Amino acid sequence: MAVCTGLIVANLYYCQPLIVLIAKEFGIKEADAGSITYLTQAGYAIGLFFMVPLGDKIERKKQIVVTTFASVIALIIAATAKSYFILEIASLLIGITSIVPQLILPLAASLSEPSQRGKVVGTIMSGLLVGILLSRTLSGFVGELWGWRAMFWIAAGLILLLLIVIQREFPFNKPTFEGSYGQLIRSLFTLIKEQPLLREATAINVFCFAQFGAFWTTMVLLLSDAPFNFNSATIGLFGIVGASGALAAPLVGKLGDKGGSRIAVGYGCALMVLSFLVFYFSGTSVIGIVIGIVLIDIGIQGVHISNQTRVYSILPEARNRMNTVFMSFSFLGTAAGSAFGLFLWQYGGWHAVTLGCMVLSALAFAVYGYTYKSKTKRLETTNG
Repeated sequence: MAVCTGLIVANLYYCQPLIVLIAKEFGIKEADAGSITYLTQAGYAIGLFFMVPLGDKIERKKQIVVTTFASVIALIIAATAKSYFILEIASLLIGITSIVPQLILPLAASLSEPSQRGKVVGTIMSGLLVGILLSRTLSGFVGELWGWRAMFWIAAGLILLLLIVIQREFPFNKPTFEGSYGQLIRSLFTLIKEQPLLREATAINVFCFAQFGAFWTTMVLLLSDAPFNFNSATIGLFGIVGASGALAAPLVGKLGDKGGSRIAVGYGCALMVLSFLVFYFSGTSVIGIVIGIVLIDIGIQGVHISNQTRVYSILPEARNRMNTVFMSFSFLGTAAGSAFGLFLWQYGGWHAVTLGCMVLSALAFAVYGYTYKSKTKRLETTNG
C-alpha cells in the first residue's frame, strides 16, 4: 500500500521541475507555466471532496481500480497535449484521478488494530511522502534527457502496471454507509459542524500545506534563475534531500500511538517557521536551501501525520468522509499556496515568498494556540 500511494501521488508533482521546459515549448512565461502546479492540486482537492466519500458507500477496492485506470488516461492526455490549454485540462484531470492514496489510507486504517493505527498510517505516509519528493528528482532527469512529455508517458506505464498489482493484491472492504450520494455529501458539512478536532486539524493543515506548495513551486523559479541557472535535472535532485525527511514519518506515527499527536503538530509548525527563516537568508546559498528543505519536510510530516492520526481516531464508520474534509481542504491550501507563491514571486521575488510563508506559519500557530486555550478554558469550567 505504501508503494502504491507513493507511485500514484507522484503524478501530482512530476510537472514542477518541468515548468521551464513546458514554458519554452509553448512560448509562455515560466511564471504562467506554473499554473499547472496549482491546477493539479486544485483537481486533487475536487477529487477528494466528491470522490473519496464514496469509499464509505461503495466497495473500496473497486473504486481504487476504476480511479487508477482513469489516472492512466489523464496522463496520456498530458503526454499528447498539442496546446497549453489542453495541458491545463489534463493537469486538472491528473489531480482529480490521483486521489487513490486517500482511498488507501482509510482502508489501511480500517484493517489495522487501534494500538497500531498511528504506526500503520505513518508507514504508508512514508511511501506517499517519498513518492512526492522523489517524483521531482525523477521528472527532472527524464525532462532533461528526453523532454517533459516522456515523463507523462513513463508515469502512464507505471500506473498501468500498478493497476494489475492492485487488482491482484488488495483486499475487498465492505462499505458501511447506506444513504444516498446526496446524503453522503451533506454529511461532510455535518462532520465539519460537529467535530471541533476535525476543524482544528484541517485549519492547521491548510496553512501548513499552503507554505509547502508556495515553496516547492517558487523554488523551481529560484534555482533556474541567476545565480544558480540550474537545469531541470539538477533542480530535481533537491527532491532527494526532502525524501530523507520521510524517514521521520513512522516515528511521528509511533508518537501518535502514545498519545502525543498534538504535541508533534506543534513541533512540526515550529520547524516550518524555522525553515523559512533559513530560506530567507539563503537566496544565493545551496547549503542554506538544502538545510531549509530538510526542516520543511520534517515539519510538514510532523503536522500532517499527527493530524491525520487524530482525525482517524474519531468516528471509524466515517473515516473516508473525515479524510475527505481533512485532505480536500489541505490540498486546496496547497493549490492556494502555489498561486500565492507565484504572485509573491512576480511582485517581490524570493524574499517576498519567504515572508509570505512566515505569515502563513503565524496563522497556523494562531489556530493551534487558540484551540489549546479554548480547550483549557472548557476543562477549567467543567472542573468548577
